Amino acid sequence: MKKKLLALLMMAVLTFALAACGGGGDSGAADGGDSDAFAGGQTFTIKIGHSDTTTNLINVSLENFAKYVEEQSGGAVKVDIYAAEQLGSNAEMAEMLEMGSLDAMMMPQGQEASFAPKINTLGLPFLFPDYDSVYKVLDSEIGDELVADLESHNMIQLAYWENGLRQTTNSKRAINSSADFKGLKIRTPEDAMTMAIFEALGASPSPLAFSELYLALQQGTFDGQENPISNIHANNFQDVQKYLAMTNHKYECKNMIFSLTSWNKYPEDVQNLLKEAAKTYGDEHRKAIVDSQETMLKDLEEAGMEVTYPDVEELKAATASVYDDFYAQNDWAEDLVKRIQAAE
Repeated sequence: MKKKLLALLMMAVLTFALAACGGGGDSGAADGGDSDAFAGGQTFTIKIGHSDTTTNLINVSLENFAKYVEEQSGGAVKVDIYAAEQLGSNAEMAEMLEMGSLDAMMMPQGQEASFAPKINTLGLPFLFPDYDSVYKVLDSEIGDELVADLESHNMIQLAYWENGLRQTTNSKRAINSSADFKGLKIRTPEDAMTMAIFEALGASPSPLAFSELYLALQQGTFDGQENPISNIHANNFQDVQKYLAMTNHKYECKNMIFSLTSWNKYPEDVQNLLKEAAKTYGDEHRKAIVDSQETMLKDLEEAGMEVTYPDVEELKAATASVYDDFYAQNDWAEDLVKRIQAAE
């Protein structure tokens, strides 16, 4: 009798132990975790690349984004950031995204236009007078329309981030009018719109990977380059460039884009968290760019850069052919430009 009672007690203990360990059924999570837990108990590590330095404001906001995502997911989602083209050039990272071999990247507007041509409209010369005008457009239905074609290239954009209104630097002479651009060798991104603008101004533009730009300017391979103030400041171009012209010749965003190959693997709560964080820290990055410009410009002047403010209307007239060519190449372009100008 005692042996029978002991056997029953041991069986009860074993049954309880199995139940406590989850051995009696499917938990619904890939790693055996609680099905009610964030991400269903799964864990994800997201690899995101970009072309800027670790001191650039975009990297600062990306670090905040990564910290927030990890905290809000209880550690279920980790974001690894690869700055300064560690994973390849923007063109190479974009190809990896399309193929599904990279989770995400911060994609410049010019590169994104290869997959979503309408976003190229944002880069038309002197389309936007200021940042407020830009944001009214990007945060409207037009902003969604501009990136709709990404899906056919295995991509999804989570949010608009910032690159900025772009300025021109060079080591040869001060720029006060379109005539001063004549003959200058200007480095540009791999972006047909930017090259068209500088060709119209009489310069000689040519693309080069951003990571190679400082050395190229130092060695005189290029006379100048064009970038937002934040990039000029973060990359110490004042050490190799004497003249800065506040041309505001075009606007460019730099957006958080995921490969659908990765995106479709994430549970809904992970997707929702990433979208929320992308918007929150994209807005943070915007504000940081706008708020810091005056201070950065002062730093560049104190470092010895000579700053000029060319007549925007004169430069706009000199680049009118860029609009004509863009309209001729895209039957939707003129109507889209009119809607953008109305939304400003």
